[in-house]
Amino acid sequence: MHITITGNLGSGKSTVGKLLSEKYGFEIYSTGKVQRELAKQMNLSTLELNQLMMSDRKYDHMIDDETARISRENQDKNIIFDSRLAWHFVPDSFKVFVSVNLDVAAERIMKDQRGSVEKYSSIEEAKKLLKKRAETECIRYKDIYNLNYMDFSNYNLIIDSTYCDPNTIAELIMEEAKNYYDKPGDISKILVSPKYLVFDNLQIEEDNNLDELVNSLKGTVYAKDKIIKVKQQDNKFLVLEDINYAKAALLADVSFIQIKTI
Repeated sequence: MHITITGNLGSGKSTVGKLLSEKYGFEIYSTGKVQRELAKQMNLSTLELNQLMMSDRKYDHMIDDETARISRENQDKNIIFDSRLAWHFVPDSFKVFVSVNLDVAAERIMKDQRGSVEKYSSIEEAKKLLKKRAETECIRYKDIYNLNYMDFSNYNLIIDSTYCDPNTIAELIMEEAKNYYDKPGDISKILVSPKYLVFDNLQIEEDNNLDELVNSLKGTVYAKDKIIKVKQQDNKFLVLEDINYAKAALLADVSFIQIKTI
């Protein structure tokens, strides 16, 4: 089984990848690991290869070709590919995008600053620079490969990490990956916390008729009975159909529901 994981900066995708490796015995190939292997084959240090990459884009292609080769020659191995574009270069894989709210991403990055490489003086600076870096990456990948890694139709599963712990996300990814390999398909499934939902005239104290449904959903990690149709409103989603079910999922503190934007 091959799983490719990409996502927003600060989404925790690398942490999720490590958990999948530890829990389910997957080998991890990150872009960095592939780069180190390629440097070894070229009898170069990783620093020397990095310097070459800055001046010649052919080395980006070499790394992507190496990613494809590793996948192609290890079809029988369980591998996690942790890379921005592995979903494209490992086509026979379960493709995952881990999303996150920018505010939460900035807080996470601030708590886990990586030396002189990623250093921010405030949450606002972190948000500004994370947004700028994401925009720069999108332009770069569009320029080099004519790809948009932020297009959710590229993925089998889009799962938001804003309100959920990495262990739960790793378990859901594994469950969905197994389902995918049992019955492959091209449908993109978007899972978000009900905390992202907004309603017209939501009055929680008046929703006593939802008690039975709320009780049935309590303790549920992923409410699978409905796909909630929504309309995006900034960083939230206005519920258009199955409103009672969506309200109950929110009140029951369900971790994830599936949405479809229309």
